[in-house]
Amino acid sequence: MSTRYPFTAVVGMDDLRLALLLNAVSPAVGGVLVRGEKGTAKSTAVRALAELLPSVAVVAGCRFSCDPASPDPGCPDGPHGDAPGTARPARMVELPVGASEDRLVGALDIEKALAEGVKAFEPGLLAAAHRGILYVDEVNLLSDHLIDHLLDAAAMGASHVEREGVSVRHAARFLLVGTMNPEEGELRPQLLDRFGLTVEVAASRDPEQRVEVVRRRLAFEDDPAAFAARWAGEEAALRERIVAARALLPQVTLGDAVLLQIAATCAAFEVDGMRADIVMARTATALAAWAGRTEVTSEDVRQAALLALPHRRRRSPFDAPGLDEDKLDETLEQFKGDEPDKDPEPDGPGDGGPGGGGGGVPPQGEGPDGPAPESAEPAEAPEGAPAPQEAPQGSGAGAGERAAVKAGEPFRTKVLSVPGLGEGAAGRRSRARTEHGRTTGSTRPRGALTKLHLAATVQAAAPHQRARGRSGPGLVVRGDDLRQATREGREGNLVLFAVDASGSMAARQRMSAVKGAVLSLLLDAYQRRDKVGLVTFRGRDAEVALPPTSSVDAAAARLEKLPTGGRTPLSAGLLKAHDVLRVERLRDPSRRPLLVVVTDGRATGGRAAGDPVALAARAARLHAADGTASVVVDCETGPVRLGLAGNLARELGGTAVTLDELRAESIAGLVRDVQADNATRRAA
Repeated sequence: MSTRYPFTAVVGMDDLRLALLLNAVSPAVGGVLVRGEKGTAKSTAVRALAELLPSVAVVAGCRFSCDPASPDPGCPDGPHGDAPGTARPARMVELPVGASEDRLVGALDIEKALAEGVKAFEPGLLAAAHRGILYVDEVNLLSDHLIDHLLDAAAMGASHVEREGVSVRHAARFLLVGTMNPEEGELRPQLLDRFGLTVEVAASRDPEQRVEVVRRRLAFEDDPAAFAARWAGEEAALRERIVAARALLPQVTLGDAVLLQIAATCAAFEVDGMRADIVMARTATALAAWAGRTEVTSEDVRQAALLALPHRRRRSPFDAPGLDEDKLDETLEQFKGDEPDKDPEPDGPGDGGPGGGGGGVPPQGEGPDGPAPESAEPAEAPEGAPAPQEAPQGSGAGAGERAAVKAGEPFRTKVLSVPGLGEGAAGRRSRARTEHGRTTGSTRPRGALTKLHLAATVQAAAPHQRARGRSGPGLVVRGDDLRQATREGREGNLVLFAVDASGSMAARQRMSAVKGAVLSLLLDAYQRRDKVGLVTFRGRDAEVALPPTSSVDAAAARLEKLPTGGRTPLSAGLLKAHDVLRVERLRDPSRRPLLVVVTDGRATGGRAAGDPVALAARAARLHAADGTASVVVDCETGPVRLGLAGNLARELGGTAVTLDELRAESIAGLVRDVQADNATRRAA
């Protein structure tokens, strides 16, 4: 077994370590979501926590880790009766991003179920994680249906498998920890709410602290066993403190004044539902137990709010998580009651450490390696997107460049979908063959069977029963009889925006409306689980303002800073978009693209010699030849319209829609009409 990096050797990251330890003390807190940039030791800290958890007593031979003191009466391996118990270390189970549903919830032996009528169930990762840690790295990249299964099990403490008339239920209570890089896309707000606590992490900007991180990491890689041995004393002390806090937890009381503060805080920050109140109460209780106290204080409530509320305050996908600490302090002061006397702090590791209520994590570096440098002030938390950059001034912007204007108020748009039937990543935009959805037929499985088509399997096996010597009631089924159900659902697409930022679009009121429309489409892309990219063109050239990414927040940030001015190199914008789509087809061939061109259709410049209108038409025909579904959002205004955007849409083989029509019922099924338009042109 490989040696894990010691938890007590992690430098800095006080909030992350505290949140993990509070969940170790009280798993009812609901887990931790760790948000942060790459390379900040998120995974290292989570994996190190597993070594601190106390060992668990399990029924010998039970695949579902039943507690011998109170075995699960519905355990598939039960009933256990007076089965002997044995102790084993707490497990940390990792859920890979590409895991299947069967790997997560477990799988049934279909052949035995059909032939013998028995529930031959192979447990999945949810069963393996029972009474331990379930760690999901890059949780924001998991398929929606896996996240739904995962969070349902975490909320109910049990996993249910219902398949082809066979039902299995088993206990699944675990400490859920997820990590994510917001630059790669956000979780939906309703899923964020299911994590008890959230923590933002960023690499320290203090040179001394960074040196200490590198020094310890190199020492660990040179000799993992020796490095772990040097920290064994602090690890053992912290493990004992967790055990003591767990024992004290049932004795901690929440007074009415503290409960009022919790309720008032959640109301002041307008969080939805009641889950935040419950999580804050459990977190504050765990903080008191961690500090060795039996009563919760206002400082515990404050610390609990900082951990439990930021991710629940997001009112839209483009709002960065965070909490106004001044407002928090005012609310707590307004509803402050009689403060209970604090018990003396317990001796041992953690005294005087950072964190609310005296319940912080142990100070780092006071072990075998000597004192570590003082922690720098925490860096500003990332907001889910790289810092937007201004468009380069020397790229042919031309005279008359105007500063960026704010986007107009976003609105709800109609669904723009790619025609045909795809096989891309699960999402909510276009029709696709998926593992989830309505059953449309059957086929021979190309790999492991995941969704049995029962009728087709029976039909395939029925003609061979006499030849196979069937004598009993069971059906004699062989592997080549099995049929996979084919299902139709929805996929996510690559939505590439090509936005005209030229002088003809630069009227402030007009550009504000254009940005508002693009922002609305970005919001729609977020909800439908698309990847998005942004190409802009103005002056003499075009640039990729944002390469295709799952972070819609990043696209919104770049759009907000987009300046305007100069001529209209429409052909350059279309060619740049063509290059982006060509590369993406090689990287992710199953994800179908949707090109959204936002322009008034004018073509008045560019680096290439020739008629700008003819060059734009030629570039548009490249997209049509590739079969790229496209929509032109016509931004032309005024009483007299030239219809240039409509001409561009015809060259693209797509459809044109005005800004006003983007809100209207008339564009339902807009892109589905592209195939009909193409067929009409071919017939003509």
